[in-house]
Amino acid sequence: MAEIIQKDGTWVFDGDALRLTPGRDKNVGLLRRTLGELTVPLRALAGVSFEQGRRSGRLRLRLRDGADPLLHATGGRLAEPHDPYGLTVEPDRYGVAEYLVDEVRNALLLEQVPAGPLDEYLLPGPAVPVSVSAGDGTASFDGEQVRLEWNWKTEDAKAAAGTRTLALADIAAVEWQPAVGLENGQLRFTVRNAPTEAPAKYDPNAVELWGFKKDPLMALVAAAVQARLPHPARPAAERPAPSPAGAPAAEPAPAPEDEHDALLRRLRELGDLHRAGVLTDEEFALAKQAVLKRM
Repeated sequence: MAEIIQKDGTWVFDGDALRLTPGRDKNVGLLRRTLGELTVPLRALAGVSFEQGRRSGRLRLRLRDGADPLLHATGGRLAEPHDPYGLTVEPDRYGVAEYLVDEVRNALLLEQVPAGPLDEYLLPGPAVPVSVSAGDGTASFDGEQVRLEWNWKTEDAKAAAGTRTLALADIAAVEWQPAVGLENGQLRFTVRNAPTEAPAKYDPNAVELWGFKKDPLMALVAAAVQARLPHPARPAAERPAPSPAGAPAAEPAPAPEDEHDALLRRLRELGDLHRAGVLTDEEFALAKQAVLKRM
């Protein structure tokens, strides 16, 4: 067994998996502290490295593509304080870090773990229920539904639609992006049959992020949802078959009574976005048709 204990955290390798525990140092990012301990199976690893520096070094894990829903949902955009797969190492522990790297690399060779992509998640993603407030709203996920609630900072046309509830079956994709420079970040849900290119500020299926402290926590919501969506690398044969060419798409089930008002609000909201020039004529027509079908 190889173990390294630092202010930044503790990594323990037992031959089958790496256990990563975040430290309590003030420099440990909020996302890492909230995510807590991670257990990374050996077969989820593509490699490990150690970079020495004058003041400190850095251990880094490289996971196989498709192994972790968090990495998929964030697209590798987590900054260093929040990246759970990096560890800052003090100079007096460089030897221990190099020993851990050797142990992991030897295990990968002995077990002949391939470095290629996976078609299943080997990490479970964050536990649910999970709820985070940041930017212009609050995103909550209970394992079956996403709930988006707006605050006083939300753009008027978006807030007018009221609280959004998205069933997991209606979500085609989820993505988290941090704010970079003058560009705001977002937590965006792509809803089936309702594509849009509207900025997060106007998109009722997105939370706009402005680069504040709690923004990275929205990545936990994204990862929890991603872990329960079909894996992006699943064979096509295992995915729902598309409708035959020329055949009408299956009609969605009629909306229950308690959803009718929400759908009416959605239509008004789409009209506002169209008049404001956020949605093109084609986008507005497609989104409107999808809402009307549900009604």
